[in-house]
Amino acid sequence: MPDEKGYSYNSSGTNSQGNHYCSRDYGSDASNSNSYHYSNSNGSYYYSNPNGSTYYNNGSGGSTYTPSSGKK
Repeated sequence: MPDEKGYSYNSSGTNSQGNHYCSRDYGSDASNSNSYHYSNSNGSYYYSNPNGSTYYNNGSGGSTYTPSSGKK
């Protein structure tokens, strides 16, 4: 269940390759209730947002944003 910040943490950590991840629960009202992000040791990172959009940065100046489809 989300707290006063609007989300609760599912899990987070860093693996042996130095890649960090964090998963959050935004509740059933969010388009993507279980959103997450990760960042890699090579500088790339990825966000799966609670509104259903995604963002990826490859760490070398390239990025891709995919807007939400608007569907739940």
